[in-house]
Amino acid sequence: MARRSDHSRDELYRLAIDAARDIVEADGFRALTARNVADVIGYSPGTLYNLFVNQDDMVMHVNGRTLDDLHDSLASVMPTGDVDADFALLLDTYLVFIKDNPGLWHMLFNYTLSEGHEIPEWYGRKVKGLLGIVESVLSPLFANNDGDKLSAESRVLWAGLHGITALSDTGKLSLVSGQSTREMAQMLVANYIAGIRARQSVRK
Repeated sequence: MARRSDHSRDELYRLAIDAARDIVEADGFRALTARNVADVIGYSPGTLYNLFVNQDDMVMHVNGRTLDDLHDSLASVMPTGDVDADFALLLDTYLVFIKDNPGLWHMLFNYTLSEGHEIPEWYGRKVKGLLGIVESVLSPLFANNDGDKLSAESRVLWAGLHGITALSDTGKLSLVSGQSTREMAQMLVANYIAGIRARQSVRK
């Protein structure tokens, strides 16, 4: 590792985020503290607070990197216009990402921000970007270019998938079904897409 004086602010930021991610994957997000990150990168804890406002801010930035990685993974699925096949591939990519990043995924949805800490706009834009990928896959079902409806349907389906993966993450999925996470998610997607088609047909 370079001497401390050789690290720019951007380099320190990347070092801190990388170290934080390693800690979360190895020991869970409760082990993520400024002191633990500082120990890994060889700086004082005070240095971390020159990069992040507080613990919540550090977590948001780590989660932001996770969202970026998820976006890159999902964006590798190029829509062909075959909604069923495209979403099946998108779903498998999504589930593989969760399997490969269990600690980071758990923190993404289970870390509770302190009271009064608002979600920053940049974070909201990252989430919107993910939803945009879902919309791009579902868009062939909306020939009338109903953007509002496409957006709403995409968000409901995404939320439903998260519900299944959240139950799986906490080990509670078996309480509601004997099916695997993938089987339940596939059923949800198939039924929801069929429902969209039925609703669109009624409107014609």
